[in-house]
Amino acid sequence: MLETSARLLALLSLLQSRPDWPGRELAERLGVSTRTIRNDVERLRGLGYPVDATRGAAGFYRLGAGAKLPPLLLDDEEAVAVAIGLRAGAGVGGIEESSARALAKLEQVLPHRLRRKVVALHEATSRAPENLNTDAADPETDAAVLTTVAAAIRDRVRLRFDYAASAEPVPGEPPSATAAPPGRRVVEPYRLVSWRRRWYLVARDPASGAWSAYRADWMTPLSPATDRRFDPVPLPGGDYTAFVLRDVAVTGWKVNARITVLAPAEAVLARINAAVGVVESVDADTCVLVTGADSVETIAAYIGMLGLDFRVTSPPELSAAVAALGRRYLAAVAAPPP
Repeated sequence: MLETSARLLALLSLLQSRPDWPGRELAERLGVSTRTIRNDVERLRGLGYPVDATRGAAGFYRLGAGAKLPPLLLDDEEAVAVAIGLRAGAGVGGIEESSARALAKLEQVLPHRLRRKVVALHEATSRAPENLNTDAADPETDAAVLTTVAAAIRDRVRLRFDYAASAEPVPGEPPSATAAPPGRRVVEPYRLVSWRRRWYLVARDPASGAWSAYRADWMTPLSPATDRRFDPVPLPGGDYTAFVLRDVAVTGWKVNARITVLAPAEAVLARINAAVGVVESVDADTCVLVTGADSVETIAAYIGMLGLDFRVTSPPELSAAVAALGRRYLAAVAAPPP
């Protein structure tokens, strides 16, 4: 039989591993009586762990939420995952110092074998810049904004905020702006999506029913927040990430285009970066590429590099640019050598 202190740690570890534990099952796991389990639960409560109990034939013990955060027990894989996550976390402003403190506490108690794993991975990894082809600073989102939005999503209450949308894309930077215009908003929040170190909120206008994506770093939640609850409405298509990428792809560039590609969607996805645009499957042999750039000439050049047959859907100016580029290429191969 385990000593009392070791048994308490084992019991706490079990309670943290899943929501509900029947007393008899805990007793079998630890090799003690159910009476001992009841006594140990009282000891844990005395140490500040809020253990709830449901009596009866179907009764169980559950580790509840208390007024303060008690120590957590992590297994080897969980401890390594948390340490790596604290080292690699990015894109949220204001948590650098708290992340460093948490990492220092965790690494102080990590067994040597686990600390070596974490340090080795950190020292063997280089982090490339998230913003490509630009010297613009990486964007950061206030952690308080994310927690406010996440709480509204969890509680299914409407969110009220001011939105300061940027009207112009950053030259040389992949698109990041959304279609949502600036102004005060009251929305039904559904999902936070992280992409390219930016955070986006997918939300629905309760008045019009229109869906929009909002840059979280452009949002200023208003206090007091509304407490009006809402009944969830399914997002058309059901894919929040695809919705954000599509919204960004069709609004972030100065020129937006739709190209019908005579190939499966998988073939196009294998040839483009996620920042280039969104691919919509039409059938087994056809798809639509929604993309953009700062000029129709740039789009005309890049769609030729797909190496696939295509038809320009919009805008008309792109058709003219593709035709002009085609004539230029034909003239180049038809001209006699000097």
